[in-house]
Amino acid sequence: MPTLSYLERRGELETYFDRTAADAWKRLTSDVPVSGIRKTVRAGRDQMRNTLLSWLPDDLTGARILDAGCGTGALAYELAQRGADVVATDLSSTLISLARDRSPATPGRGRVEFRVGDFLYRDLGRFDHVVAMDSLIHYRAPDMVGALAQMAARTETSVVFTFAPRTPLLATMHAVGRLFPRGDRAPAIEPISRSGLGARIERDAALTQWREGREHRVTTGFYMSHALELVRA
Repeated sequence: MPTLSYLERRGELETYFDRTAADAWKRLTSDVPVSGIRKTVRAGRDQMRNTLLSWLPDDLTGARILDAGCGTGALAYELAQRGADVVATDLSSTLISLARDRSPATPGRGRVEFRVGDFLYRDLGRFDHVVAMDSLIHYRAPDMVGALAQMAARTETSVVFTFAPRTPLLATMHAVGRLFPRGDRAPAIEPISRSGLGARIERDAALTQWREGREHRVTTGFYMSHALELVRA
């Protein structure tokens, strides 16, 4: 069951992405001109999305995949192009509406089902793979690992996700970021050290059947995110 702290943060994120940042997120995930800060975030997100996609098979025909925190749907549509049956969830109904509007002219061999809500809802069913790009970074470490465990329990092969690495550079970027207009600020994230995350995963009884796989860090200006793969042993 989600903890109280998880539920509180989930509510904050729903408000932020559904109201406060909806227009900014629409611009960030498009190709329209944006500020210098957002250019670095856009470039970093593109690199990270390509990294996570590269960790999944080129042919996903028949595979069922959860895009946990799908945003405007770019990753979900890429997975469908490879033949996957994608369930794409997001807390923000505004972003889900935008994702549906961005349906590609050539949908690919798979399909995408967009759903508004939490990626932990059990009625989403079981999956072959789960992808959680920059959707767990806003939760405290215990809640993040707890969410991973809940998703892993319904997953057959792999869970690929990102976290905010606790580094001096990231701390400096956060301090500098407070000097910029509020519209250029990202929502609060919860950095965690790589070793601390690994220790939490190792201690979690629900993740004993999983092992760490590939990892990759992307740093472009004001974007820093670390990808990690969990593979069922």
